[in-house]
Amino acid sequence: MFTLPKLPYEFGALEPYIDAQTMEIHHDKHHAAYVNNLNAALEPFPKLQGKSLEELLVSLDDLPASIATQVRNNAGGHVNHSLFWLMLASNAGGEPKGPVAQEIKKTFGSFAAFQDQFNAAAKSVFGSGWAWLVVAKNGELKIVTTPNQDNPVVDGKLPILGLDVWEHAYYLKYQNRRPDYINAWWHVVNWQRVEDNYAQVTK
Repeated sequence: MFTLPKLPYEFGALEPYIDAQTMEIHHDKHHAAYVNNLNAALEPFPKLQGKSLEELLVSLDDLPASIATQVRNNAGGHVNHSLFWLMLASNAGGEPKGPVAQEIKKTFGSFAAFQDQFNAAAKSVFGSGWAWLVVAKNGELKIVTTPNQDNPVVDGKLPILGLDVWEHAYYLKYQNRRPDYINAWWHVVNWQRVEDNYAQVTK
């Protein structure tokens, strides 16, 4: 059965950009609920319990109809958040320095242009969802958004950076000011993890 991963830092480690109370509720309540709901959905189906999150998400059409939506939402929530926590760090932010930096410049012209396009995508998500930097099937970087807890892997795109723009990710500190949250988030992006993700999906 799936388990809730521990945060690799304290709840308050991302202050003042993301507050400790939001991190605690986000991780211990929201992420935990996705894990618990996914396990409950899979409990009657032992053959599905050995599959990875990615395997479940790319085979939604093959799942029993009674749990397909639950798996889509909760496996998505689990994998998205498991990635998200690792993409954040204290004393982080700035700009990438390795291959990701080179690819961003090649694809978008400059890091500033990439930031502008990513910010616009994150702001454009209606309701709840995510903004992602992904590696497409042709190896190129692309900025995409997904609704709710959908993950780009379902469309064959491999995420290397993601931003949660559900209100539960920022409402306690930023209320309805999503753009302020997006701007603050850049200060805690763990670019080393993004570089590692890129190396993993392009090897």
